[in-house]
Amino acid sequence: MIRPAISDTFTSILVVEFWSTRENRFVKSAWAFSCIVALSVTVGGCGKQGSGNVTEASGASASSAPVQPAQGASDTLSASGAQASGALGTITKTQLPGEAADTLRLIKAGGPFPFGEDGVLFRNSAGLLPQHPRGYYHTYTVRTPGATDRGLRRVVCGGPRKQTGDCYYTDNYYASFKRIAE
Repeated sequence: MIRPAISDTFTSILVVEFWSTRENRFVKSAWAFSCIVALSVTVGGCGKQGSGNVTEASGASASSAPVQPAQGASDTLSASGAQASGALGTITKTQLPGEAADTLRLIKAGGPFPFGEDGVLFRNSAGLLPQHPRGYYHTYTVRTPGATDRGLRRVVCGGPRKQTGDCYYTDNYYASFKRIAE
């Protein structure tokens, strides 16, 4: 049996290989498992920052989006910065940014939309919009001048496609909404 100091991975592999016999397969398996766990914790960071794969189509909750209450799309915010359930402000089409008005025109025309993700299902999982059956709401990007990505602004419309009678505007990635008045 080889007994050098186990100071690096290669040496420890040699020790286990020579020390393990047919009767000690459990020891070999346990060692391999602990190496895999140690490697995954080192590489993965033990999940300190949670999942970064939240998509906007999931209807991101208010806690997963950066919120600045003074700049939110709704005037009714709770102490946490999230919009209070059922407390939707309103905004007229003339008060919307020009890019949001362009998005509404594209929705009425049925496209073509600038991003492949436009028109996808919005689940309203945070419950900030009025409750409707799954599939009622769809989300569309509102372009942000100078942005290199899709930005934080969206229009979410309910009902049949090409209809803009039940639409909501958010400028903070679904943390709050204002109903778009006709």
